[in-house]
Amino acid sequence: MEERYNLAIDRMKAIIEEKTVAEPYREYFQHVARFILKLDELKQNVESGKQKEMSEEELQEEMKDLYADELEANYEKSYANPAYAVLVLGGELGSFLSAVYTEIRGGISYVQEQRMEYVVIGAELLIEIYNKFEEEKQPQPESLKEIFYWYASDYCDVFAADRIKDQIDPERGCFIVNMIMNEDLSDLRYLYRMGEYVGVNERETAAYLNSLSQEKIDKMADTFSEGYRIGFVNTGKDLSKKSVVNIYYAMGFERIVKKAIENFAKMGLKPSIFRTSHSVITRGRNSQIGFFNISGNKQYVYDHRDDIGLVMDKQYVERKLEVMRTTYEQNKEIAAGYAGPAVIDIFGEKTFVPQAKPEAVKLSEKQEELLVAMNGRAGRLTNEYLPGDERSFTIISWPVPEIGEQYHEIFDETIKINTLDYKLYQKVQQTMIDALDKGEYVKVTGSGENQTDLKVMLHPLADPAKETIFENCVADVNIPVGEVFTSPVLEGTEGTLFVSKVFLHGLPYYNLKISFKEGKITEYTCTNFDSEEENKKYIFDNILHNHQTLPIGEFAIGTNTTAYAVAKKYDIADKYTILIAEKTGPHFAVGDTCYSWAEDVKVYNPDGKEIIARDNSISILRKEDPSKAYFQCHTDITIPYDELGSIVVVAKDGTETEIIRDGRFVLPGTEILNEPLN
Repeated sequence: MEERYNLAIDRMKAIIEEKTVAEPYREYFQHVARFILKLDELKQNVESGKQKEMSEEELQEEMKDLYADELEANYEKSYANPAYAVLVLGGELGSFLSAVYTEIRGGISYVQEQRMEYVVIGAELLIEIYNKFEEEKQPQPESLKEIFYWYASDYCDVFAADRIKDQIDPERGCFIVNMIMNEDLSDLRYLYRMGEYVGVNERETAAYLNSLSQEKIDKMADTFSEGYRIGFVNTGKDLSKKSVVNIYYAMGFERIVKKAIENFAKMGLKPSIFRTSHSVITRGRNSQIGFFNISGNKQYVYDHRDDIGLVMDKQYVERKLEVMRTTYEQNKEIAAGYAGPAVIDIFGEKTFVPQAKPEAVKLSEKQEELLVAMNGRAGRLTNEYLPGDERSFTIISWPVPEIGEQYHEIFDETIKINTLDYKLYQKVQQTMIDALDKGEYVKVTGSGENQTDLKVMLHPLADPAKETIFENCVADVNIPVGEVFTSPVLEGTEGTLFVSKVFLHGLPYYNLKISFKEGKITEYTCTNFDSEEENKKYIFDNILHNHQTLPIGEFAIGTNTTAYAVAKKYDIADKYTILIAEKTGPHFAVGDTCYSWAEDVKVYNPDGKEIIARDNSISILRKEDPSKAYFQCHTDITIPYDELGSIVVVAKDGTETEIIRDGRFVLPGTEILNEPLN
């Protein structure tokens, strides 16, 4: 590998001097070659130990130089921006070469982790494309795409295989873990050696956590890790059989994660932490998972979300799935110890309204179908080796400094929200469930300009003394406390869901309106863009995840009025992550149920009743054809209390019982939930 690396670096040095490629392409190749030479300089700084001795100011300069083409200030005239690349390099070639540069830019992270094979592979990709431009003044786009195709296909068994191993094997997914456990976290210079861009959010989060007492850090970490443990207890799964917890979190929260790792160790669990993907081979379209930075240029990420379109065909799908199966099979003993993810989510980022650029790579309709099919098969394959009925998860969220000047106060309020007395909520929510269990269906209506008008069918109970429809959700896998939820009966569930403003997976939606028939989406729109076509495409890509329709997988009533009151006090309702937002009103999830891949595991509420509403008429198809049962997505859409008219339970005999009226809880025994609203 060292020889290949040296040859590649020598070739970069030659490229920046040569004039064998015609303009405007010569400048592009020389620019990318200079970037790779910067990676070589970074490599020398890392290997020599020089980077550890650099001042924070020097580290910031090094970082800004490396990330210059991604930063918002420079992005308009960056080859990483497909719009600029097309302007300078022309149509298809511009889009393609922008995607190639983006693929190579992942090298910053690879150098920090000393994964030099990845850097070599990227440099060799550039050389092969460069050679084509030396042979022909302007090569045909198809011949260039073929080079990229075989790059992705050939190295799938490196990138995709390593991705799986980094997830399940703590001996591999250990770079971030070692940084957390071995570095002096009070010296913020460590952030610049983690391989992601360090912005205000990352630095100020770490600085603020350093100002907190160990007692407060312990409280936050204990809530997180204990929620994970209780998740296994409440679902009757044996944690003692497991050995690996996979931690996802945003850079800056290392002090909390360090304590959580110590807590997990007491449970017999070793941590694995992989970083968010920087390769088209392993990058998903809609989310950052693993270890990720907060302050990066989101438009840059959005512009390249469909770069997989350069290679997506049936042959590539089969190749990637073959690599996945082979990797799992070769590591199945390690995989058996995988307990599931523990996730620290964040909220409070500056609102990002994406610009849909025609110059960016787009998936064709056929490719979208292939992607959906591949994700479905990948999900089933993963479940084969990491069975859903044997693993669990937990997720908690915290604010970041970008939320505003009252960041510290909001952080303290979030600590209170995440550590509310679950016993109080458990009792009140049980009162609500007792009323809901008597219903045949539930009517949900909006107030004022909110157009929500939904009829939600409920599962019938064969034995009400031993069975229940709704889960009494306290603070275990899904922190904070505060919801009751069920999997609705799809048949007969119909109407309109509307919310004036909501943020889902970091993206805003204005006047989101979704219609349902027989529990499935039939129509949808929003007012984000002037064009109705753009609005529908935006929802299709980011809520339906390229499925032609999705069912309602969950109906829930959020009860965390404390979180709602905090949102009102600080005007941050639009900043909340789904995790908290879903607790601040009724919500509907489109996609899979909350019990996907584990429907046959019996689960019980604290009162001992079995929750029987774990399936719907689509998920039950898993018994015949799993490919028809799951969608690999679950997006919660919440109606805030102030847009809510009523939630009414309707019994088979027509008797109506109000749960909420005009945004207030009116069911006897639930009125205490209104106190934070007063």
